[in-house]
Amino acid sequence: MTETTFDNDLQAEELIREGDRDLGFGAVVAGTSRLRFLNPDGSFNVRRTGLPLITSLNLFHTVMTMSWRVFLSLVLLLYFLSNIIFGAIYASIGTGALVDTSSTPMESAFLRAFFFSVQTFATIGYGTIHPVGVIPNLIVTIESYYSLLANALITGVVFARFARPTARVVFSEVAVIAPYRGITGLMFRLVNGRSNQMIEVEAKVMFARFCDENGKSVRKFDELDLERRKVAFFPLSWTVVHPIDEKSPLYGMTDADLRNSDAEIMILLSAADETFAQVVHTRTSYKADQIRVGSKFISIYNEYSEGEPISIDVRKLSLTERAE
Repeated sequence: MTETTFDNDLQAEELIREGDRDLGFGAVVAGTSRLRFLNPDGSFNVRRTGLPLITSLNLFHTVMTMSWRVFLSLVLLLYFLSNIIFGAIYASIGTGALVDTSSTPMESAFLRAFFFSVQTFATIGYGTIHPVGVIPNLIVTIESYYSLLANALITGVVFARFARPTARVVFSEVAVIAPYRGITGLMFRLVNGRSNQMIEVEAKVMFARFCDENGKSVRKFDELDLERRKVAFFPLSWTVVHPIDEKSPLYGMTDADLRNSDAEIMILLSAADETFAQVVHTRTSYKADQIRVGSKFISIYNEYSEGEPISIDVRKLSLTERAE
């Protein structure tokens, strides 16, 4: 093997290693974007355009991933729009299409039709308002079929949203670089935000930053070695620690270095949800202005007496103090 061939093999291996640390964002994004890759809520800070609407549209995925507030608002909007449309159809047929036999009949044909549609849609059927004639009863048949499908679909989506296991992990708002066993360490804390139990919790931490190579600014990615990558139980809190030794890409970096290199710490957390017996995931990241160099977390544990259970105060999760 010649020296040139050996050098080419080394360069190929280095390219492979760099590709493995790409994290899936691609070389163009990694080399040009100075926005954070991961938002604090775990969403990716990227956008895709040019896809056909029919390809990107997935109604079930959309309603499953939207917030409860938006979902319930859309269901309410669908409910009212459906009854308004059917009410308008009933009212357009004529005043004799619906007969109100109550002691105080409604004078407005539209209101009578709207509330009749509500009763039909929800299968209430008070009986004081009823259709007369073939066409009104045909519209009732169509609305009954529509409401049967709509109620079934909405019920199924609501059940799926409740049954879908998701992680609710609360991360500390900041990370710190604090003294750790004679050296320093990058640390952040997390707690389970729900009362369920999570087991086999595993953390993967990546470090992204810009470096100058041959006069060109390129972004590099490294997976950080952790003091403990996995915990079997997660009943209280977990402080994830990356020891900053000579092998660490954070070795010797100051607060100014982190900011100048546009550093970002990205975290992927996986765990088994004991209630659903399924694996759940969550993500977040810390930018340079969220990393406190020379600070340490204060104790999160509450004072307790003999015989009392150990407890933590989640309000102290992000509180720090200067490291001595």
